[in-house]
Amino acid sequence: MSTASDIVEPAQPQVAREGVYGSRSAEERVALSVIDNSMKVAGVFFVCCGAFWLLAGSFFGFVASMKLHNPDFMAALPELTFGRVRSAHLNSMAYGWANNAVFAIGLWIMARLSRAPVRHGGLLIIAGVMWNLAVLVGIRGILFGDMTSVEWLEIPTYVTPILGLSYALIGVWGILAFHYRKSEHVYVSQWYILGAVFWFPWIYTVAQMLIFFAPARGTVQAITNWWFAHNVLGLWYTPVALAAAYYLIPKILGKPIHSYYLSVLGFWSLALFYNWAGVHHLIGGPIPLWLQTAGVVGSLGMVIPVIVVAVNHHLTVRGCFRQIWNSPTLRFVVYGAMSYTLASLMGSLMAIPEVNVVTHFTHFTVAHAHHGAYAFFTMVMFGSVYFMMPRLLQKEWPSATLIRIHFWSCAIGAAIYVIGLSVGGWMQGLMMNNPEIPFMEIVEFMVPWLMSRSLAGVLLTIGHFAFAINIAWILLGRRVAEPKVSLTKKAAA
Repeated sequence: MSTASDIVEPAQPQVAREGVYGSRSAEERVALSVIDNSMKVAGVFFVCCGAFWLLAGSFFGFVASMKLHNPDFMAALPELTFGRVRSAHLNSMAYGWANNAVFAIGLWIMARLSRAPVRHGGLLIIAGVMWNLAVLVGIRGILFGDMTSVEWLEIPTYVTPILGLSYALIGVWGILAFHYRKSEHVYVSQWYILGAVFWFPWIYTVAQMLIFFAPARGTVQAITNWWFAHNVLGLWYTPVALAAAYYLIPKILGKPIHSYYLSVLGFWSLALFYNWAGVHHLIGGPIPLWLQTAGVVGSLGMVIPVIVVAVNHHLTVRGCFRQIWNSPTLRFVVYGAMSYTLASLMGSLMAIPEVNVVTHFTHFTVAHAHHGAYAFFTMVMFGSVYFMMPRLLQKEWPSATLIRIHFWSCAIGAAIYVIGLSVGGWMQGLMMNNPEIPFMEIVEFMVPWLMSRSLAGVLLTIGHFAFAINIAWILLGRRVAEPKVSLTKKAAA
């Protein structure tokens, strides 16, 4: 795979600063420039919308976290009661930040690997506007009490058709880019993105139908809820983040991925096992024992794709570890890739009944959810944005200091969040299983651990503001000169 430049911080002069275009041939630079230009407006739009929802979600998350150990915090505002603000946080981060990031990064990588420009970009923008307006209406509905009681699906049902239509208009662009590809080889990143493009509408439609529009009876709704909640992370966000990691790590290091066949094995084992894994959250519930067992088996089976990805990434970066710290993109991506391994293995352990009986109904589960959704997915998306935006705008990032603040604030904040709630949650579970310990004593015991969650939230918010400021700054900055090529070469490209 051809090399691609990353933007190296000027504080590290021992590394060459290749800039936006890197050391490619003129023809290849022009070809990629045409593709990047076709994705420019849409990519920037999705990134800006994602940054807006990231800041909004940070505010809602901080308020919700504070209320866990200080219930009187902003208690005078009914719109910011814990139940509403926590759901607003979840949906802002999931459907606002995460989905916009997926649309930007997924479509851009697919277009680049397919060597096919994005067609009819104006319609893509219209679809993006529809999506974000629908999310805005949905979040407003949640804050004013017009929400459902189903986790991950709290957005009012009258918004669902708009979300479905706008996603259909956006998702088809990834399929069209692949259809018009000029490369005979199918890269592993394309496998993951195509899988995500088809999986998300399937799980979202099934969940909406069986829970709201044609409700199933009894515990089937609970099963469907956890099936959706688990799979929206594992079959929507995870594949796109893995696609970005598989694309960016070899690109920046200038070496091919260690094993293409291991990559394919990881993809198909993810598709096989993750679909079943969510049911392990209902162990001990009023559902058939065979279904609980299937959830345990699916969760333990996830060890296969996780180990495969970890081995493939490790062997790819072996001997190049110093370059990770010299590359703003790789810092985020490698941090996310390592978190994927740890979070997924922890999830498999939580499916074991002897472990589940301690972790269930505790803050340990909250830590695990953020380990995957933030420390893995979001960190990889941050790194991807740092790689993509200069190529879309033909500008360098204006501030290396803001990038460092962003990385260390989010890396330390995510670590405090996950470790604090994991340790506190495990002890909480042991205490809850002891009938001699009063429940209020357990509540008081958790206060310091919940305060560490709020501290982590402050650090994450600082990082998010640094990220948003850098985005605004690069948009307002001057554009670098385009590579000079002859008209003949440009026409040929």
